[in-house]
Amino acid sequence: MASLKQVPSSSDISLLLLPLLLISVFITPSHAAGIAVYWGQHTNEGSLSDACNTGNYKFVNIAFLSKFGNSQNPQLNLAGHCNPTNNGCAKLSNEIKTCQRKGIKVFLSLGGGTSGYSLSSADEARNLATYLWNHFLGGSPSSNSRPLGNAVLDGIDFDIETGGVEYQHNKVFLSAAPQCPFPDKHLDAAIKTGLFDYVWVQFYNNGECQYSNGNTNSLVNAWNKWSSSQAKQVFLGVPGSQAAASSGYIPPNVLTSKVLPAIKKSKKYGGVMVWDRSFDVQNHYSDAIKGSV
Repeated sequence: MASLKQVPSSSDISLLLLPLLLISVFITPSHAAGIAVYWGQHTNEGSLSDACNTGNYKFVNIAFLSKFGNSQNPQLNLAGHCNPTNNGCAKLSNEIKTCQRKGIKVFLSLGGGTSGYSLSSADEARNLATYLWNHFLGGSPSSNSRPLGNAVLDGIDFDIETGGVEYQHNKVFLSAAPQCPFPDKHLDAAIKTGLFDYVWVQFYNNGECQYSNGNTNSLVNAWNKWSSSQAKQVFLGVPGSQAAASSGYIPPNVLTSKVLPAIKKSKKYGGVMVWDRSFDVQNHYSDAIKGSV
């Protein structure tokens, strides 16, 4: 997940949360640990069904809704998987439902490593919340305008870089992917609301709080800070291979023998987030760690 040139401020994100809450009542997330993964940015990662059929993941974030705000029409960017401009991504509906039948929660991730999004006013935040509800969550599930078809996603993920819920029998969760320096300068205000069910912290591309050359101290110290946050569950975000990040890669044997034993003591430990499915396919990272998570 690369750095961004233009991002919504933490107050903008908080404004976006409020309308979602007005149409939802939070529920308690499951505390069984698992692996989360981002899917949608590389064609060599296989289909969404392929990812879910591995049995490795408990959460899949569809990445990304990369354009919104600033008077733009919200738009998906799923690389070469489908063309959202001609409703070509609606074909994913059945794959999403297949994942959900396996007990996997499927989220839509907002943001990512582009400069195509911003929120300039409270009205824009409210409009985006309404759009998300009607086009991806529990509102108007039969509408032909839903970009991912009539599948009802389980929640919304905020991947805003550098810069459960129940309604009519639909459960909606909120998650976020902050950088590991604590507190995150763009998501701190939102996370402090205590409304996020899952926070997958990116412990990479940040020298002050990542694993480096056999030393886990900086990572563990940062983890302890995050485990004291208002997040309901905290996940260790890791690159799926050395190529997935410029720094911070943790070899699977180090993760399972040194890092996980140190952080699993936290009551808020939720599991591991892997960036992303493509690098995981190449490196078999989740295969190597799933027995220890």
